[in-house]
Amino acid sequence: MRSVGQWRLGETGGSYFCNMAAETDGPLKRALVPLLLPEKCYDQIFVQWDLLHVPCLKILLSKGLGLGIVAGSLLVKLPQVFKILRAKSAEGLSLQSVMLELVALTGTMVYSITNNFPFSSWGEALFLMFQTVTICFLVLHYRGQTVKGVTFLACYALVLLLLLSPLTPPALVTLLQASNVPAVVVGRLLQAATNYQNGHTGQLSAVTVFLLFGGSLARIFTSIQETGDPLLAGTFVVSSLCNGLIAAQLLFYWNAKAPHEKKKQ
Repeated sequence: MRSVGQWRLGETGGSYFCNMAAETDGPLKRALVPLLLPEKCYDQIFVQWDLLHVPCLKILLSKGLGLGIVAGSLLVKLPQVFKILRAKSAEGLSLQSVMLELVALTGTMVYSITNNFPFSSWGEALFLMFQTVTICFLVLHYRGQTVKGVTFLACYALVLLLLLSPLTPPALVTLLQASNVPAVVVGRLLQAATNYQNGHTGQLSAVTVFLLFGGSLARIFTSIQETGDPLLAGTFVVSSLCNGLIAAQLLFYWNAKAPHEKKKQ
């Protein structure tokens, strides 16, 4: 028979190993729940070790992609901003196209906030909005319309505050999101027409265009998985097609140069 001391030692050892497991489980659980997984999925995968549980794997993939897109959006349009600043020119960029893109981003952001969608399903719209506003201002600035650019910034800020306030009826927010599809299509077609007429893509950043194309493709899956909203998913389908058109033009005009660049050579 085991002595009392041995029995207590065994109990202590068992408790020790349980505590070790709990300590290991704690940080992992805090990192994943609820950021990437609901608690029931965490238990399914990491407690019951059901590593092939498809519904939970879809949630993990969707959340991971969504947060990756949001993180990447912090840098997506910076190459475009830096290219304009370096060249001190916004040649080749359609102001109407950039502004329509801003309308679409604003619609997605306001619609998502109003409907309490998870930040991982729309967060990039917030960061892309700031970068797109900057590009709008730079286009106006390098066209010699700095005062108009400052006025535009002030007016946009007021409109955004109004849209996010309780004064805006939900029906108007839904209408704004529905208008995203024509805004995206017309905006991208204007940029495509500008590229075609110029015979080059000017200061359009290839890095930015391809990142937007990849991000919009991934957003089709995440918007279906996380929101189930057909209006939001449809917007990203159209956006992917239009971004793909601009990406194809960039490849087609890859070696074409703007007239002022040819003169320098």
